[in-house]
Amino acid sequence: MVKFHTENIRRHSFVLSLQFAMSCCIPPGEICGECLLPYYNYLQIEVTSMEGIQKMRLRISSLSSHWKTYVLLLLPLILLPLPIMGSGKEARTGFVIIIMAIYWMTEALPVPVTSLLPVVLFPLLGVMDTKKVCTAYMKETTMMFIGGLMVALAIENSNLHKRIALKVLLFVGASPRWLMLGFMLTTMFLSMWISNTATTAMMVPIVEAVVQELFKDNVEETKGDPNVRVGPKRSSTSSFSLEMEHSFENIYQNAETGSVDSVADDYVGKSCVELTTSGEQRCSDHTDDKKKISSCVLMSIAYASNIGGTGSLIGSGPQLVLKGILNELYGSDSGLNFATWMAFNIPGMLINTFFAWIWLQYLFIGFKRTTADGKGKAVIVKNLIRKKYEELGPMTFHELVTLILFISCVALWFFRDPQFITGWSEFLPAVRVDDATAVMAIVMLFFIIPAKPKFWFTNQGERDSDRSNPSLLEWKSVQDKLPWGIVLLFGGGFAISDASKISGLSTWLGSQLAGLSALPPFAIMLIICIMTAAVTEVASNTAIANILLPILSEMAYTVQVNPLFLMLPATATCSYAFMLPVATPPNAIVFAAGKMNPVDMMKAGFFMNIICVFTICVLTTSFGSVIFGFNEFPDWAIPKIPNDTMVTVSLISNYTTQ
Repeated sequence: MVKFHTENIRRHSFVLSLQFAMSCCIPPGEICGECLLPYYNYLQIEVTSMEGIQKMRLRISSLSSHWKTYVLLLLPLILLPLPIMGSGKEARTGFVIIIMAIYWMTEALPVPVTSLLPVVLFPLLGVMDTKKVCTAYMKETTMMFIGGLMVALAIENSNLHKRIALKVLLFVGASPRWLMLGFMLTTMFLSMWISNTATTAMMVPIVEAVVQELFKDNVEETKGDPNVRVGPKRSSTSSFSLEMEHSFENIYQNAETGSVDSVADDYVGKSCVELTTSGEQRCSDHTDDKKKISSCVLMSIAYASNIGGTGSLIGSGPQLVLKGILNELYGSDSGLNFATWMAFNIPGMLINTFFAWIWLQYLFIGFKRTTADGKGKAVIVKNLIRKKYEELGPMTFHELVTLILFISCVALWFFRDPQFITGWSEFLPAVRVDDATAVMAIVMLFFIIPAKPKFWFTNQGERDSDRSNPSLLEWKSVQDKLPWGIVLLFGGGFAISDASKISGLSTWLGSQLAGLSALPPFAIMLIICIMTAAVTEVASNTAIANILLPILSEMAYTVQVNPLFLMLPATATCSYAFMLPVATPPNAIVFAAGKMNPVDMMKAGFFMNIICVFTICVLTTSFGSVIFGFNEFPDWAIPKIPNDTMVTVSLISNYTTQ
């Protein structure tokens, strides 16, 4: 703006100066060539400079709009000396991993498409056979992930998650701080089992309706004020909620594509109060309070969603990556399963959620006691939540069976090998039964059991009149909603892990990091978690886990610590992304819904990153040692399958000793 005004003043001075020169000429008004010469030079310079600026702007615009193409084409050329001049498969594997890591972070190619690069590059570079690479894309962990997503979709289709959310909110208080705690606990629990994005998308319209109800009386008071013009009145809270949910469909779609700006444009509606000058201050204070509470509760939902996703093995992608890599490297000897992961991380999840609740209160709404007016509004909000719960009606057969099957699935996962008692899988000693078998058995029942079992109690005429009786879960819903791209992302990560082990790259990296053995194990873990929390703000959580965890397994062998001591906290930290709207889909959704200031989100998120990293590191050294025995280096962590590099070293050693 300053530049614009300066340019106008300069040009205006030029015109005045030219007019003065014309008045001094003879006859007046007809400027002579001698007087016109400096102004002609000025105009020529002005036109030339403007053309140069315009060309520069066009070039910058071209670069900014095509930068992904430049990354896509130039990066392999820049890294080409690595496989050419490097010796062995390690350099060629590193070449592919670096390209994939940068493509994943910049999204020069879509993330699922980048995940397919191992199928092309590893065979052509002589690292792995095509058959071995393709096998990595469909392992037991991938099947468990697909089954878990199908169970989550069945819960969403039945509306069971909404009933659970409203029921929990009825048990907590209706003041802003207790409502926020209720929203956080509900979001945290649901995120353990279903998609973080879906959980956040479901909770935000409820939050908006509650906040609107909290400030409804203040808006009503302004109706009679001549200085305030009130916009169109909402017909009812129910219709308002329906409008919020309808507009939120666009938010959810844009958040999945990562377009934060378009999310904000689609979501943010017009203010219900238009202010004149005399009423501006009073209504501005009211709007500021509403925005603070709205931002606080919305941000708490995003934090609870990210933290809650770490509570179970299927809550987020990094946990499943960890499970797949541990099974590939060490088999079932590591002791990590559904039960032990929950026993280890649920305390940290609860502690981090509590700290987030305290921190957001301090940052946005303070710790003031509830006034009489606030108590009256709390009763209104409580009635609103009760009304919305009653609108769901009694629990249907669809919801009841879905709940029973969900509890059965969790029980099968938990008691397959719980460590403290004999698991049900031990009754089948001839084969090894894993978590994918349990969840797929439940998924089959979802496709078999009808949502409305009319044929059980109706007569023949009623059965003939309505032959269409869908099952609890239909394949069309799975086909449309299942994120198949994440399945490819898992496969690409497992292919990288296998290639790193076969080529010897992970062993080489571990040896290069041997200097860290001089540091205390806690310091090493803390450094890893801080670096992971920083990188995961700008890259996919699952992609970071795919790249980092194989390196940490070799580093653990080099410094002689239990691999889980480094890999468990790093896996949890991959989900601790609170600072940037683009870090996770929940962050993008609430950022757009609340029209938040990016600085506020970064300020709140930076402290949350510190809290969560410190909490998980302390719990790993204390509570984790009790569960997994981190005090000594385990025998199962010693590599049992030698890779090509280890075989070569062994042959050279045998030859020299003869």
